[in-house]
Amino acid sequence: MDKDFTPTIIGFLCNWCSYTGADLAGTARMHIPPSIRIIRVMCSGRIDPLFVLRTYLKGADGVMMMGCHPGDCHYQKGNYSTRRRYVMLDTILKTLGLDEKRIGLWWVSASEAPRYEKVTNEFTESIKKMGPNPVFKEIFI
Repeated sequence: MDKDFTPTIIGFLCNWCSYTGADLAGTARMHIPPSIRIIRVMCSGRIDPLFVLRTYLKGADGVMMMGCHPGDCHYQKGNYSTRRRYVMLDTILKTLGLDEKRIGLWWVSASEAPRYEKVTNEFTESIKKMGPNPVFKEIFI
C-alpha cells in the first residue's frame, strides 16, 4: 500500500439530502477527505449506471452514490430506482470482472453530517487499501 496515494473518488450526491448533509459537514468543520469530488444531482434516481461505469473506467479510484433514505425522497420514488439500478450495476461489474467494492451506495439525509463524515472516511480508507484503479492502468497505460 502506497502511503502517499490519495485516491480520486467521485461522489454523486442528491441535492436535497446527501449534498445538504455534505454541506452541513463542511460548515461544521468535520474531517472530510480531500479525495472526494462531488457531483450534485437533483435526485439519486437521476444517476444513470452508465455515468458510474464511465467514471470508473475513466480513472476514478472509487465512486460513491448517495441519496435520501428510502421513503424520504423529495421526488417520492427516486431512491427506489437508485437501489434497483445499484443492484443491476453490481451484477454488471461482477460479470465484467471489475471490483464492485470500488462503487458504493449510501443513504444520507440532510441532517446526517456525522454519517456523511463517517461514510466518506471509511470508503476513502478502503479505497486507499485497495490502491489505484487497476482498470484505468490496464486500459490506458
